[in-house]
Formats: sequence, C-alpha cells, structure tokens
Amino acid sequence: MEILYSYDGSLSGFLCCVFTSYLYHETPADIQSAGALEPTLFSVREVKTDEDHARRVQTKLKALSPRAWELTWKGFLTCAADREMLLYRFICRLLREGPSLLRRLTADEVLPLQKAVQHLESEAHLLKGFVRFSDLGGVLTGEIRPKNRVLPLLRPHFCARCGPEPFLLYDRTHREALLSQGGTWCIIPLEDFTMAAPDETEANFRRLWKRFYDTIAIEERYNPKTRRTHMPMRYWGTMTEFQDEDFFNPAQQTPGEGGPEPAAPGGIPAPGTPTGSGPSGPGSAP
Repeated sequence: MEILYSYDGSLSGFLCCVFTSYLYHETPADIQSAGALEPTLFSVREVKTDEDHARRVQTKLKALSPRAWELTWKGFLTCAADREMLLYRFICRLLREGPSLLRRLTADEVLPLQKAVQHLESEAHLLKGFVRFSDLGGVLTGEIRPKNRVLPLLRPHFCARCGPEPFLLYDRTHREALLSQGGTWCIIPLEDFTMAAPDETEANFRRLWKRFYDTIAIEERYNPKTRRTHMPMRYWGTMTEFQDEDFFNPAQQTPGEGGPEPAAPGGIPAPGTPTGSGPSGPGSAP
C-alpha cells in the first residue's frame, strides 16, 4: 500500500522520516511538510521529530562521508522541486553503495542534488555582495528575497564582518530572520517584517550611496545585458541604488532631532552628478 510521510518541515524531522522508513521497511511515495500537505489518496504517516533518531541518521551519514552529509543539509536548504524525495533517494542509495556513489556524478540520485546545491551556493555568494543594510535605531537591518534558504550560508560571512555590532537580515521569501548581537546569533521564523523609515542621517547616507552609484557610471560602456548577467534583476528590489524616491525620504521628526548630513570619506565633499554621466538603475525593480 502506498504511503505518504508528513513531518514538521525541519531538517531533524526529515532525518526522522529516513529513520522511520528503515524502521518499518517501507518506501514512502512522497514526503511532505505538514504545513504544505496536499490532499491525497495515499495513507499518511505522521512522523514525529525525535532528536535522537535524527542524530543517529546524521552520525551514519557523516561516518560514510562528510561530503555526503554536507550535500544532505545543504540540499535541504534548496528550492529544488520534490526536495525531500530527492534527498531520500540519495540517502537510500548512499546507504546501499557507500561513499563510492559520490564519484558517480551523473547518477540520477546525485546529479540533480549537486545542481541544486550549486545553485544554493551561487545565490549565497551573490548575496554577500548584494545585501544592503540600513542603520535603524542602532541595528543594521536588511532584507533579501532569495529562491533558496540562504541565511545559514550567509551567517558566517556577516557575523564575521559585523562582529559584535547587532544586525538583522530578513528573508522575505521564507519568512525567517538572521539575528546577531555581541557574537550570539540565531535564525528564527518571522511571519511578517516591515522595515522602518530611515531617520535623516540614514536617509542622507542612502542618497550618498545612490549618488556614488550614478556618478561612477561610464556612459560609453553602458551595457544593460552584461549588468543583468552580473547583477540579476530579481535582486534589484532590495538594493538601495535601484529604489524609488520614497526610499530616500526620512521619517517625520520633531524639529531639532535630525542629525547633520554625512560627508564623504575623509571629509571630502560628495561629488555632484556631472552632466552626461552614465544612466542610473531603474527607479524600482521590475
């Protein structure tokens, strides 16, 4: 009889699905998160998350191959279709054949997973340069709209860059946030988040960055196709230089509360945009 596994959507929960499959000697027709469970004619087994069971599967995978475990946890972060079954088939064949499977790069259980993980890693690498933070009340705050769940991969980079300075990075696609303060960090679910309007100082810094972006453009070398290749348009919606005028307007303040306009580094006045400068980015992301 065909059976479907339902789990809580966590990595530990998925590993418990693998454990349950071997415990009952059955192969699930599908594995779905309880929050996204679709109507089905299959029998449904609700798999409870047991950290001990998850740890046993994790230990086995690490013992077989550290690379296999890396593919597993990174694969779980990808946006691949049927992600759970893709990982389940990979793990089952790995347990049958051992780490030699990883050398069969064109195997049906390996190639799609490798491609999905490469896409995840590529997106995380791009976002290290495309994330734009704003200083809001002393906390560096930014947001992204990635296809994959990249926050665990971005965490080491931004925690090292920001050090003890508090920051928040919100993943609007998956509704979770990376929080860090004083060397302590966590990734938590956050159903909704709205970035506050900037104060006068932050608004001025945003204008300086936009002015810098416009000023360094070289009209003769303007190549929109190349720009879209190196800076895909789907990232523009959260990048300061591509926002419309409202993004640069400060919140209404009580008279006398605003700070002075920041100067360019080294006290050099920020340059005006020269006549005939290259085109700026579009007013808003498409």
